[in-house]
Amino acid sequence: MDWVAKSKLFVFPLCLVPFGWLVYAVVTNQLGPDPANTLTRDLGEWALIMLCASLAITPLRKVTGVNKLIRFRRMIGLFSLFYAVLHVMAYLAFMLGWDWQILLEDLVQRPYIIVGALAVLILSALGVTSTKKMMRRLGKRWAKLHKLVYLAAGLVVLHFIWLSKSDYTESVFYLAIVVGLFAFRLPFKWQRTQ
Repeated sequence: MDWVAKSKLFVFPLCLVPFGWLVYAVVTNQLGPDPANTLTRDLGEWALIMLCASLAITPLRKVTGVNKLIRFRRMIGLFSLFYAVLHVMAYLAFMLGWDWQILLEDLVQRPYIIVGALAVLILSALGVTSTKKMMRRLGKRWAKLHKLVYLAAGLVVLHFIWLSKSDYTESVFYLAIVVGLFAFRLPFKWQRTQ
């Protein structure tokens, strides 16, 4: 077993730690005065953190020269989708009580819901096409499709910004990370076009 495979045995459960903590917090009633909102918000934030971590793999690989790091990107990206789906499920179950009429009203009145939904749809498409079989089937189109991850990241940050009511510190922090990760790739893209 090479070091990447051994490391995955550590990284996989590490990515599940936030989920374990949230389950524990729900069971022990430690989510504060508005547990539904806290759970929904925390799941969404963990989706964004995992998305940023998956986007950081390529810059980290370029800086360190350790190309095998790329083998972590799919797993961490799928964890982003996992937390995003749980975020949506928590919103539908605990905030809306599965009332589709309220959801339709939210879609009209709160554009951040539409932006978040688009991001989850993109992440879902990327998740479905992340297998080796789909990579072979899509060929060159696979790489083009998976560049949509940057659009998804931008939409998630916009969703996060619009949700911020007064303190934008966290939103600006995540915006800076996403912009920085995107900007890091530009010189390499420029070199390939020369």
